[in-house]
Amino acid sequence: MARATIVILALIEGLWMGFDGTRALTVGDYVTPRSGARAGELGPWHYIVESVGIAPRSTLMKIIFVAFGLAWVIIAGAMLRRVPWAVNAALIGAVLTLWYLPVGTAFAVIEIGLCLLLRRAA
Repeated sequence: MARATIVILALIEGLWMGFDGTRALTVGDYVTPRSGARAGELGPWHYIVESVGIAPRSTLMKIIFVAFGLAWVIIAGAMLRRVPWAVNAALIGAVLTLWYLPVGTAFAVIEIGLCLLLRRAA
C-alpha cells in the first residue's frame, strides 16, 4: 500500500509539474486563477523560490518545473518496477519537493514518511 501511494502521488506531482512547466515555457505563464482575489497569482511556493534568488516566472524556474515533473514520472515508474534505487530516489525527490507549497509540500511529507517506512521494512 505504501509503494502504491508513493506511485500515485509521484504521478500526480510529476504530470502536473511537467504539464505546468511545459505550458509555461510554451504559452508564457503557469496555470493561475483567472478570476477572483488571486487572479494571475502563483501559489505560495513563489515566495520560497524568490528567497533563493530565482524569479518564479523565469525560464530557469519553468525548466526546473519540467525537470521535477520528469523526475517524478521516472521515480513512479521505478517504484512500480521495484527498481532497487527507487525508494531512495523517491525520498530524495520528496525532500527536494518540500518547497512546492502547499500541495507539493503535503505530498512530500507523506512520501517521506512512506519511504522511511519502506526502508525500515526492507
